[in-house]
This record gives sequence, structure tokens and C-alpha cells, in this order.
Amino acid sequence: MSIRAVVWDVDDTLFDYTAADRAGMRGHLLAEGLLGGYDSVEQALVRWRRVTDAQWARFSAGEATFQGQRRDRVRVFLGTELTDAEADEWFERYMGHYEAAWALFPDVLPVLDALAASHRHAVLSNSSLTVQDRKLRVLGVHDRFESILCAAELGVSKPEAGAFHAACAALDLAPHQVAYVGDHPEIDGRGAADAGLLSVWIDRDGAYTSDDGPGGPRRIASLAELPAILGADTRFGAPSTFR
Repeated sequence: MSIRAVVWDVDDTLFDYTAADRAGMRGHLLAEGLLGGYDSVEQALVRWRRVTDAQWARFSAGEATFQGQRRDRVRVFLGTELTDAEADEWFERYMGHYEAAWALFPDVLPVLDALAASHRHAVLSNSSLTVQDRKLRVLGVHDRFESILCAAELGVSKPEAGAFHAACAALDLAPHQVAYVGDHPEIDGRGAADAGLLSVWIDRDGAYTSDDGPGGPRRIASLAELPAILGADTRFGAPSTFR
């Protein structure tokens, strides 16, 4: 049976999270006067990324709440005991710089346009609905998706099969009728494949050197490759008519 819907990851798949996070934290550190303890801005950014990844892993494993992992990111990064209110205020100041750098990847609108008539679309993210709903609205693509599901509200996160199956259920489709597109080879790529979806792994930077093998995710370097994988009859690359 043909693929009838595409479920999308958001961060580093549709939205250039890594670039926005780096630009936002760079601006925030400068504004806060926090670069004195580092040899370079790059060193500080590497530390922020490591702390972020570690705390996000705790959230994904159910060891911390969404808000809790944000507060702990601040405390660990600063190496300071802060109240919840103080940590929240610091993170909100960072968010102002981060949001100023929000942008879609250049290949996103063309592929959404190309697949608009042939496939249904939804979102499955390991974040919070409050965060991703607003992000998609600001980026101008919220109305492209029938359903937006997030781990914080679902109570189950990728790569668990239950998260992918919840997205399929929201579309009233079987897993083999749905493609999932995400940037992480295990959380997105292997997780979706194991859950029975057509898994498409977007590896824009070519950071990984090997494919997953038969039955694993289909690896692409650009979303321009997606219509061919789905067998969609499209005019990919036509100018976007979405405003």
C-alpha cells in the first residue's frame, strides 16, 4: 500500500535548531557578560551543547520534566545554585536571543509545496506542544499540519514505538501507510523503522559514515530527495505559493 502521509520531526529537520541555538546563546552570553571564564565563544557554545544534550537525555528518559530539564541546563552550565524562578528568568533571557534567530531550512517550503496535494502531514516531536505549536506558527507553517503531537503531552517519546503509533493513530492510518522524516539516526531513523513506518533520515551534514542496512531508514542529504522516495508525482522546486 502506498504512503499516504508524512509525519515530521521539527528541530534540525524543518527548523534549523542548531544554528538558532548557537546564535542565540552567543548573543546571550555576550549580553550577560559570561565569556570571561572561557577561552573563546566557541568553547562556551560547546559546553552549552553538551549540557543541553545531557539534560535533554534525562527528559527523554522520563527522569526530568520539560521545565525541569531547562532549569537544570542553566544550573549545570553556570555551576550555580539557583531558585526555579532565577533559572527560569535566565532561560527566558536566552530565549529572546534564540527566537530572533529562528528560521526554516531552505528546502522545507519547496518540499511541503510539492507534497501538499499528494500527502497528508503531521508533526511528532520529543519536545512540548507549547513550544512547538508556537514555533511552527512563528515560522509560518503551522497550518500545513493536520496534527501536532509532542512527547511532553503524549507521555511517551521517540524512539519508543508508542510515540510513532500515536502519530499514525491521529491520522487514522496504519504505520505502513506513513513515512517519518527526522534528523537523528537512532531516535528518528531507527525508531520509526522499528515501529513499522517508512523511515527517512535527513543527514544534511553527512556527519555519519554508514547506513543502517536493509530494513533501516532511508538516508537523504536534502528534502529535495523525499518526493522520489515517496513516489510522489510532483513538480519539486516550483516556487512556493505559501505566505
